[in-house]
Formats: sequence, C-alpha cells, structure tokens
Amino acid sequence: MSLLPELRYPSVPELVACARALAGSEPGLCALRQVGVSRAGRPLHLLSVGHARRSVLVVAGAHANEPAGGSTLRMLAQRVAAERELRTGTSWHFLLCADPDGAALHVTPAPRSLLDYHLGFYRPTGAEQPEWSPSVLPPDRLPPETRTLTRVIDELRPYLQVTLHGTDLGGSWVQLTRDVPGLAEPFAKSAAQLHIPVETGASDAAGWPASGPGVHVMPGPETGVAYPSMPDDARHSTWYHAHRYGGLTAVVEVPMWASDLVDDPAPHPAPEAAMRRLAQRLLRDSSQVERVLTEALPRLDGADGPLLRAARWALELIPGLAEDWTHTAPAATTMAYVGSVDAFGRRLPLRAAAMLLRVLRQSGDRAAPDLERLVAAWSDAFAQRFRARWVPLDHQVEHQSRTVLLAAQQAREQADC
Repeated sequence: MSLLPELRYPSVPELVACARALAGSEPGLCALRQVGVSRAGRPLHLLSVGHARRSVLVVAGAHANEPAGGSTLRMLAQRVAAERELRTGTSWHFLLCADPDGAALHVTPAPRSLLDYHLGFYRPTGAEQPEWSPSVLPPDRLPPETRTLTRVIDELRPYLQVTLHGTDLGGSWVQLTRDVPGLAEPFAKSAAQLHIPVETGASDAAGWPASGPGVHVMPGPETGVAYPSMPDDARHSTWYHAHRYGGLTAVVEVPMWASDLVDDPAPHPAPEAAMRRLAQRLLRDSSQVERVLTEALPRLDGADGPLLRAARWALELIPGLAEDWTHTAPAATTMAYVGSVDAFGRRLPLRAAAMLLRVLRQSGDRAAPDLERLVAAWSDAFAQRFRARWVPLDHQVEHQSRTVLLAAQQAREQADC
C-alpha cells in the first residue's frame, strides 16, 4: 500500500487515524494515548509499539513547515509493528505531532512549487516552537507542547530520541547531540541511492565538528556559537533532555527540493567577501518586507496573530545575523557552506514576506498584490539559483526512515559496549 499520493503530506488527523487503526489491529502490541494538549487545546498523541524497557522516541511535527516527518513516522510505525527484529529488546514510541497548532496553520500539504509552498507557509516564533522554547524562555513560561515533550522523555528515558525535520531546498544532513560512530557511511550511501545530496556545510550546524559528510555533532557548552546574534542555542533545546538518562538525540533532515550546490566540499575562492555580499542582500531584501509591514500596520487594527508575530520575529533576527556574517570569520570556507548560507539568507525574508502576505490577504489589504508578486519573484529566484529539483515523497520518507533505523542500531550497539 502506498503511503500517500505523490506530493501530498498527511494532516495530523490523518496521522491520528492511521495510528488508531494500527493500535486497533494490534491491541497487544500497539497503544495510542493522549499525552498532552497544545495551547489551543489540540491533543498530542503518542503511539507505542512494543513493551521493552529500552526505548526509542521518534518525534514528528516539531516545525510545522517541515511535513515529511509525518509520512516518515507513519512508515516507521507500520514497519516496526510488522518486523519483530526491529523491536526485539526495544520499544518504539512515536509522538505524532509536537506542534499541532502550527500544523493547522501551515497549509501546503501538496506543494508543487516553492511559490505554492510559501503561499501557505507558517513557522512560529522561537518561543512558540516546542523544541526550541527552552533556549529562549525561562522554565516557568514554557509552552504546554514543550512540557509534554519533556514529560514523555522523562517517562520513557529513551536511549535515542530522533526528531524528524526537513528543509525546503537543499540536501540531507544529521545533527547529533553525541556522536554515533558508524552512522556517516550508510547515511551517505542511502542518500546517494535515492539521488539526495548530502548537505556537507549546513548553516544550521555552522562550526560544529563532523563525524562524516553531513553528520554533525553538537559542540559542548564551552564552545562559542557561529552566529552570536541568534537567540536560540541548540544546547539549551529539548534535544539535550535525553542526556540526563544517558540517551542522545539525532535530528534527521531531508529536503523537499534538492540542490546539488550544497554538497560541494571544494574551498570557496573568497568566502569572506561572499559572506559580506550575502549579508548586504539579506538586509536589502528584509528592508522591502519591513516597508510593506510599516505601511500596512495602521490598517491592520492592532492585529497580533501567530502569522504576524512570526513574520515580525523573522525580520527581527535579520540585522544581527547580517552583522554576524559581516564581522565574524566564516564558520567554514567551503562552497557548500557558502551555498547553505546563501539559501538561509534567501529563506528568512521570503518566509517573513510569505507570512505577512497571508495576514494582508486575510484582511483584504491593498498591499497584498504587490507583496504576492515579491514572494513569487523570490521563490522563483531561489529555485533557479539552486537548480531545485523535487525529491519524490517516497524518496524523502525512505531516506529519513533508513537513517532513523541506522541511528537506532548504531546507538544501541554503542550503549551496549
């Protein structure tokens, strides 16, 4: 049975229905339960397969705009239930969606272009993201989604937590809170078989040591960060919560659209100059969105919904980030790294513009048509610059699933040593 029609990602209700059907068909093996509620009162569900004390926790939907994880989670749950050897001595637990409120706002389940993807785009502020909120908020202000996630980790004490992420355009990479020896080679082999580039210089992991191409290990607390202005720090995220029980976290990223420009390890001929140019473009692009926002705000009658908050938050990050790129030595000097920063620099103002456009459309504001043309032009330029090619959904899911199973096997062998 196929996962879903091509180009279609599952909604949270579809994931819940699938999990409920699996639990109903295997009542002695699988169980589905509600483990919390979101800020808006939506349930958070955990599907468990197996009963062993040693456990793996798989989290989908931490970022609403990264939908492949839901499809991967569904495939993994079905496979673990069907293949006894995968659960021998290990139980598997699947948090179906860490942010159901965000998932309800990101409304592009079947994107056929980067423009289509951005016209329904939503990604919340850092403080509203379940995994990232501990890095920007004090413990007494954490959202209920974050408290649910950490409570599940406290209950299960997983030797491995895997969180399923994705990128709109680029390659695949893995971020680890502790190294998993032996993962890099089969990860690269899987990507090559499915024609997915390995993002060897991911800006998300700028300055981190690599245990192999595309496999990055988060630095310890004594190490500085590549972008000092950024408010969030992975070392304070929920990814480290499993460490208190001897576990670790693997963050597995897959692209929706691939670019072969993000896996070039060759030295860039002038990385510092390139970073300065990218910083200048970032400021120039963000200023165009700022002008639309400033001009439209008086007509929005004090609106402060999640879309507008997220758009303003993205714009607020940009001046400091541009300063980092201009005055801080590059974290890496490869073609791949500069390419990844180029993509990041296009992404931030485009996302802010896309979310602001949704606000303006909802209010019927006169600025919406011009902003839509800008979003369309930037989406097209992004795709053309990186020669974007769609990664079939079954390839996205297969590669992410393989990587999860590899990480579980290698981390278990490491723990048994």
